[in-house]
Amino acid sequence: MREDQEINRLAREIDEHLRVVRQILRRPMEAEFARGHLTGPQQLVMETLVRSRGLSLKELSKQIHLTHSTVSGIVDRLEKRGFVCRKPDANDRRFTIITPSHAVEEFLQKKLPVLAIHPLADGLARASLSERDEILRGLRRLRHLLENTAERK
Repeated sequence: MREDQEINRLAREIDEHLRVVRQILRRPMEAEFARGHLTGPQQLVMETLVRSRGLSLKELSKQIHLTHSTVSGIVDRLEKRGFVCRKPDANDRRFTIITPSHAVEEFLQKKLPVLAIHPLADGLARASLSERDEILRGLRRLRHLLENTAERK
């Protein structure tokens, strides 16, 4: 029983460290998104559109569980700010597909990856070579153990 308690304590501590690391890694991206001054519903629309690479207004409304008129207003405001574009549906030109704008796509492809990796690269730059090796070995081993546990269940 004592070993189980120690393992649980260790698991909680590791979980806390991983949670803080994830928060630190997300900070630059969250700061960049905050500069866009998007409301919660606007963020939800943008996240949904980026994941899908384009949806009709009806599909978008359905996915985010908001009324058609609400989503239409959100899309109108995002379009005015240059965050989304409406394009005719190739299959039925009576409908439009809402997609992230070219500027948003460029941000996602060029700037976001740099923002996502910067805190990690900055931290590793301050570590010695042996510390970097130790970190990588530990993470590889933890991943291996977790993947093997998941496969056994």
